[in-house]
Amino acid sequence: MNHKLLQPTTYNPQPSLVIIGTIGLDDLETPFGKRMGVLGGSGSYSAIAASLFTNPGLISVMGQDFPKEFLKTYQNKSIDLVGVTIAEKTFRWYGSYEFDMNSAKTLKTELNSLAEFRPKVPDSYQNAKYLFLANIDPCLQLEVILHMKNRPFVLLDTMNYWISTNKDELLTVISKVNALVLNDAEARQFTGLPNLISAGRELLNLGPEYVIIKKGEHGSLMFSEGVYFSAPSYPLEDLVDPTGAGDSFSGALMGYLSQQKTVDQATMRKAIIYGSVVASYCAEGFSVERLQNITHKDVTERYEILQKIREF
Repeated sequence: MNHKLLQPTTYNPQPSLVIIGTIGLDDLETPFGKRMGVLGGSGSYSAIAASLFTNPGLISVMGQDFPKEFLKTYQNKSIDLVGVTIAEKTFRWYGSYEFDMNSAKTLKTELNSLAEFRPKVPDSYQNAKYLFLANIDPCLQLEVILHMKNRPFVLLDTMNYWISTNKDELLTVISKVNALVLNDAEARQFTGLPNLISAGRELLNLGPEYVIIKKGEHGSLMFSEGVYFSAPSYPLEDLVDPTGAGDSFSGALMGYLSQQKTVDQATMRKAIIYGSVVASYCAEGFSVERLQNITHKDVTERYEILQKIREF
């Protein structure tokens, strides 16, 4: 399959944050409705979330069938797309959720252009100080790391599928990153440990400075050497579609970090709370329909509410 580079307007010739992840079309069903052919993919959610703080560069692949109105969504958020290639057909995912919506049920996956995708890292991306490896094949994540000229701060996300099928490759990537994020089920699957505190410490032994375990509506846990942090989630009354909430969490986290002078315990804690806030907005609508319409002012308001909730 022949791939060609997308040639949109470049908004940020040297982005401080680069993201590699998927661009996709989703067919979704939750207890609150259905949506067909909506914008999806780990790269989409994380880049739109990060755009609340910075103008990220995105590395991914889309098909010739990708709707033009979705391309405008990226452009309206000043997301740099020179790292996106065009192939024949866009990756597609069909998923549904039960009433509690704690986990998605995959009904069908069409890899399409993603099956033969090899990332192209533009020269303008290779000096970025922050890199987010969103959920995608760990072999592709490793390729991007190896193309970076400097040593950026790297956050890695993954999922149960890669843990089951590509664990050796995933271990290699984990050994090269600064931070690892995964959900509670994935942490237990990876380590074989039922207790999340034990799992978090075990994952730290693989090399990252920080391990973040997401627990959905119950918040998240962060582990680093000798430090443990429990972060709340924003209390939602209108949960509509959790698809992409985890990607939005990580995208916002990295977007915030990319604007700080250094990464330390204090900035990581604040970044996690910002991630939780942005993820809460994402889950209030299908696809990116809610996420793409919020402002930094909206994010700040919920951040302050979370601060008050945890005061005692």
